[in-house]
Amino acid sequence: MKRNWKLSMIACLAALVLLLSACTANNSAGGSGGGEEGEDKKVLRLNNGQEPTSLDPPEGFDSVSWVMVNNLMEGLTRLDESHQPQAAIAESWDVSEDGKEYTFHLRDDAKWSNGDDVTANDFVYAWKHMLDPEQAYQPAFLAYVIEGAEAYNSGEGSADDVAIEAVDEKTFKVTLTAPTGYFLNLLTNPAFFPVNEKVAEENPEWFAEADTYVSNGPFKIDSWSHDKELIMVKNPEYWDVDTVKLDQVNWAMVADRNTEYQMYQSGDLDRSSIPADNAKELMESDELVTEVQAGDQFLRFNVQKEPFTNEKIRKAFAMAMNRDDIVEFVRGIGEQPARGFVPYGFETPDGGDFREENGDLIQDDPAEAKKLLEEGMQEEGWDELPAVTLTYGTNTENERLAEGVQNMLSENLGVDVTLQTVESSVFSEEQTKLVYQLFRGSFLADYGDPVNFLESFTTESSSNRTGWSNEEYDQLIADSKTQSDEATRYEMLMEAEKILMDEMPIAPLHFYQHVYLQKTNVKNVIMHPVGYLELKWADIE
Repeated sequence: MKRNWKLSMIACLAALVLLLSACTANNSAGGSGGGEEGEDKKVLRLNNGQEPTSLDPPEGFDSVSWVMVNNLMEGLTRLDESHQPQAAIAESWDVSEDGKEYTFHLRDDAKWSNGDDVTANDFVYAWKHMLDPEQAYQPAFLAYVIEGAEAYNSGEGSADDVAIEAVDEKTFKVTLTAPTGYFLNLLTNPAFFPVNEKVAEENPEWFAEADTYVSNGPFKIDSWSHDKELIMVKNPEYWDVDTVKLDQVNWAMVADRNTEYQMYQSGDLDRSSIPADNAKELMESDELVTEVQAGDQFLRFNVQKEPFTNEKIRKAFAMAMNRDDIVEFVRGIGEQPARGFVPYGFETPDGGDFREENGDLIQDDPAEAKKLLEEGMQEEGWDELPAVTLTYGTNTENERLAEGVQNMLSENLGVDVTLQTVESSVFSEEQTKLVYQLFRGSFLADYGDPVNFLESFTTESSSNRTGWSNEEYDQLIADSKTQSDEATRYEMLMEAEKILMDEMPIAPLHFYQHVYLQKTNVKNVIMHPVGYLELKWADIE
């Protein structure tokens, strides 16, 4: 199923987007690999912002890990320059008449960086590892379209029940629970990348160090100084190595955007995000690049903590926002306000746009917000609203947003909100435990279909983190995944989004977009809307 991603004028680098630089360096720069002795090497210098969470494909389920894993590894399919799934480790595939069985034919020349063949068993091993209930990997839910996957992952079935099979060394068969039009797109997610079974069995921590990491993508790891720098070099064993132009990629791990921008100015980096203080002037830069990004930033309400146990009070907080001001004055990089959860860019079966067809599901209306707040307090018997704390992960951009929200709630609703900042890793962990009352959230698409956004708020989803549950909503999402008629499927998803926005466990604020500075001699760095940075076609002129 193709998705037509609109190139709009939006922009954003959410807290996780990568960065930086590229320039041509000689052999003395960086690690080994690429170029003969005495020849210049093409070295791209980027900033990842921080140490990747993990370079084990199913464990590193976040953008700071994806950007590296996507260039080190490759799955059955890979997003091309137009953001559509193309043949990758699988050179072809057959689909059964009922649309449920896929038979993938792996390339004979697909190899690991250590010279081993990439086999069908490597996919069987990796996918069952992802679904292992003892591992509790977050992206396991993505595989629930496969027969037996959900039962195994939930502890109600066995690994043998998962309908994946190595027919032979180079033939891999998958049976789905129902026809799934976005399946080939789904497989581009790093969670579905293979793992070298032999290597992983010998060393379960194979992914933790440069000298043990075995990859099958365009690049391999040359060196890794944790929390400081990771250097990739071209993988000579990659089946499509002739397409790869870069010899080396140096990844810095600099969290502060101002420092990053200074490195860009000094020539140490050739790609940089835009510091908020410089946004206005830099938006006119000749080196500015803006690209669509499938994601948004929002507030989560913990519906199990007062005062957000009351639906009217949740709606009051959501309607007290001025989203136009958020994108213009708080963000300042040309983004679009979010008055629904699914972003622009998803083409409907009749050629329209999901967001436009489902309309604005939240209104910015301070007067109505005050009315709803009063009604909600009366329903609860409160003369005074319980104290409210807005929590966010430690980050300059998050702080600016939190302060903007705090001011709007004070001015438009007459509510005083306390701000609380928490170190990012702690913040991520405690969200799932429903520790916080009101807190910042963000979502970047895992694959190119609107169901990916909406399935995040089903009752059992690990991404829900609000305590909200709605049986009708859950059923609509479940039914949409078995619906083969695309028009009907989209109707189900639109109805589900209306339920989500009516009961308001979240309050969308703005849609993301990639906005960054890049040196003009850097070419063909692809930023997919789903958030993967693609260096396979990158070049330095």
